[in-house]
Amino acid sequence: MILHLPQLLNADEVRTARALLGDDAPWIDGRSSAGGQALAQKNNLQLAQDSEHGRDLQRLLLSTVQREPLLLSAALPRRIFNPLFNRYDSQHSHYGAHVDGAVLRSQATQEWVRTDLSCTVFLSDPRDYDGGELRVQDHGGERCFKLAAGDAILYPGTRVHEVTPVTRGVRLASFFWIESMVRSEEQRRILFDLDMNLLQLRAQLGETAQTTALTGIYHNLLRQWAST
Repeated sequence: MILHLPQLLNADEVRTARALLGDDAPWIDGRSSAGGQALAQKNNLQLAQDSEHGRDLQRLLLSTVQREPLLLSAALPRRIFNPLFNRYDSQHSHYGAHVDGAVLRSQATQEWVRTDLSCTVFLSDPRDYDGGELRVQDHGGERCFKLAAGDAILYPGTRVHEVTPVTRGVRLASFFWIESMVRSEEQRRILFDLDMNLLQLRAQLGETAQTTALTGIYHNLLRQWAST
């Protein structure tokens, strides 16, 4: 499942993030965090994780994740890899096709995180740069995303994906991974669909015996499938 999350960050939060990601930010070669497969594909800049800028931005992003009900319903987070931040421009322009590592160690928490889901948060106005689409392989083809500043894409960590070359301007983004309580993509999709339909039923009918029973089914499935 690939899910668009509109305005994960509001306009004030986007402005705060962009101010901390200016030219004077502590940018380093993005290849410093790449694994063997990705090393030859990666040509971007990445914000130093242990910098004051990085820590402030990590707190900002994590607070938005915790308040976003759509993301929480779809991902059912168990652990979240500390958010990272990157920059693409005409000299550091792209990240070729790759698959993220299956298990990564968070520098912030020292925890190992299984990358069940990947999330990219767009921080630049799409009119301010050319290229820079996030291209994700989906069943039967590929999908391209170049979203408004503050919007995010959540997608399975198993998918081949890339950032196409930026030919004008600067593309700023955050990215992070989520280890879900429910490891199976298919089971997460069932739970998400059930949750979304329950919300619609409650909006139409209020709380009924049927919505209560369906809520019980949701939690019984979650109890059966979740690891905490």
